[in-house]
Amino acid sequence: MKQTRAGLGYGLGAYLIWGAFPPFFTLIAVVNPFEVVSWRVMTTLLVCALIVTVTRRWSRVRAVLSSPKTFGMFVLSAILLYANWQIFVVGVVTGHVLETSLGYFINPLFTILFGVIFWRERLSRLQWIAVSVAGVGVLYSAIAYGRVPWIALGIALSFGLYGVVHQRIEHVDGVTGLTVETLVSVPIGIVQLIVVASVAGLGAFSFGPLIAGLVLVSGLLTAVPLILFGEAARRLPLTYLGFLQFLTPILAFLFGYFVMGEELPLSRWVGFVGVWIALMFLIADMILRLRRAPSPELAHQPHTGPIPLD
Repeated sequence: MKQTRAGLGYGLGAYLIWGAFPPFFTLIAVVNPFEVVSWRVMTTLLVCALIVTVTRRWSRVRAVLSSPKTFGMFVLSAILLYANWQIFVVGVVTGHVLETSLGYFINPLFTILFGVIFWRERLSRLQWIAVSVAGVGVLYSAIAYGRVPWIALGIALSFGLYGVVHQRIEHVDGVTGLTVETLVSVPIGIVQLIVVASVAGLGAFSFGPLIAGLVLVSGLLTAVPLILFGEAARRLPLTYLGFLQFLTPILAFLFGYFVMGEELPLSRWVGFVGVWIALMFLIADMILRLRRAPSPELAHQPHTGPIPLD
């Protein structure tokens, strides 16, 4: 029970920080979002390097870099993670927080579909109903609203594929993995920073020390919830983590709707409600599977899926 309570504390801390990302990036919306992500990648690498040094994990990083197959998988995951970060930040700073929330609500459904596509998994009846209901809701919303929710779909697609790649990577802890991914991403960030500087100019340090400090601290905010999540995953059953993951998009939805006052016409409500109904079917399916499990070990299976780093 003590382990579970500690795990819940770590898990809540991680997901609350991730849920605070929309208001955080809104505070630095005056800075070009493409510049923000470039600085975020570089500062995240500095934080990871510090953690790896303190915890003496450089041998693990070198082991990944010396393995062509493992390093190749991390190159692919780094590109997907960078794309996910970029889409998310663009969505937030351009006033589409609700759409970023929809993307992370949709993500579990994309994960299921990718299981069918890449691992040839068979869906249960409830899972098929969930995917169908969500698909109809989002499609109707796109047609009625007159615009495809590209930000939501981009977030769900990039993060879903990120999870597919990570399922092929074994025996690499989260901090080591994030360190390698940021090592790969930094050159992309530098090139992007040069392009932004030549086209629009750099602004991270042009709006005073507060904005500059927030931009630089974004790397710390990326690493801290990762560490908290790792501690939670060691202590909590998979089912607990499954429920906790919805806290982040719920907080984003509340921030976008009540604080930012984003419009949510009936056509967009249909998309959200469809996804929420689909998630209820997924939760019901998960509960039924746990009840049918031959032993309680399933409920205490460690979390092996992707970490929501955004």
